[in-house]
Amino acid sequence: MVEKGVFANHLQTMSRRLGIGVALALFVAACGDAMPDEAASASTVTAGAEPSEVVGTVDPGEVESALSGGTVSAIDTLGRGGWDGSPAPLIDESDVGIVLPPDTIPSIDAPQFVDIATADTYLEDVEPVVYLQIGDDVRAYPVQILIWHEIVNDVVGGEPVAVTYCPLCNSAVTYRRVIGDEIVTFGTSGALYNSALVMYDRTTESLWTHYDGRAVIGALTGVELDPISAPLLAWADFKDQFPDGIVLDRDRTGARRDYGTNPYGGYDDVGSSPFLFRGDADTRAELLRRVVGVVIGEDAKAWTLDGLMDGVASVTSGELAGQDLVILWKAGQASALDSSAISGGFDVGSVGVFDPHVDGRTLTFEATGPGFFDIETGTQWSITGRALDGELAGAQLTPVPHLDTFWFSWSSYRGQTDLIDG
Repeated sequence: MVEKGVFANHLQTMSRRLGIGVALALFVAACGDAMPDEAASASTVTAGAEPSEVVGTVDPGEVESALSGGTVSAIDTLGRGGWDGSPAPLIDESDVGIVLPPDTIPSIDAPQFVDIATADTYLEDVEPVVYLQIGDDVRAYPVQILIWHEIVNDVVGGEPVAVTYCPLCNSAVTYRRVIGDEIVTFGTSGALYNSALVMYDRTTESLWTHYDGRAVIGALTGVELDPISAPLLAWADFKDQFPDGIVLDRDRTGARRDYGTNPYGGYDDVGSSPFLFRGDADTRAELLRRVVGVVIGEDAKAWTLDGLMDGVASVTSGELAGQDLVILWKAGQASALDSSAISGGFDVGSVGVFDPHVDGRTLTFEATGPGFFDIETGTQWSITGRALDGELAGAQLTPVPHLDTFWFSWSSYRGQTDLIDG
């Protein structure tokens, strides 16, 4: 671990060049007091977990060879004359900004959980959580914890997963952390690419973009992780919809942090500029405008959050790559990046994106008060796509993975995206 004095000097230089507020926030996020980790190792894989296939373009034999060891570490070469190995990087290394030493923002590798009642003693109803459901296993990862750790290596429903959150681009993305036949863990590299978290795997020390789960520098370059739908949701909605769910415990993270506070206070200002952003600005919207992004195949589309928000709940119909979509929005979730207290942020609401077809029937949705109903059957639906009451009670809409994020991030990674505003 880097000495705090040396790290502080580095942050002082960086703050003069790149913005005092965010630089100090990163310093605070990285330099809390360590404490003994009560769980000695990461969660184990339960019986029945199957390894995912390699999605990217790398030959499976090369992936297996890279995972077996003896490869050059991209962490060691980054910023020291360039990548000294093969394959060739997928991004220009000069566009990667080295901000912190690796792991100074510590991932949570041995996550512990509490029940709803315990978490409710310190979570406010409006606080955002990342919620993940695999089979009957439902878990919430409070942003008040993720904002300080950024990565949680976990096993949910027998699936090894990495739950990731990038404060600077306001994005939460979850991936299966299985490559070929190998279960890997991820840490924070201390680098940013287009102002977004760059992860590294601890097996080969390749560098991965959090935003699309792709290895871009290192031995595994070209491999892509399998994403899993795990959107942001207000705590009130999570505990109402999933009373038997479990919640990441903030008292056993392996570190001491001021959970519940936001070290990036004021960052969520649509008129400001993103930190260490070196990409080409897409001026169709302000760079820090909040959007809801969806990718299907090679097609991408983003809706501005302002265009979706209406009253206490709203329904927006959409289409992408020939697939019908319904976008539900409900008030009641605070921005984690506005106030010094996460629960004090302005209301951005929660979003769900779904396929509107159930059992071969196309449903038409409308918002009535804070709830959602389909016109065809009068069934009441939740923001999570569950049928609560009526003819279709117990049914579940198929979620379409989406990303709640800032426009600069979405447009950087999805350059051919359509933008819908209003």
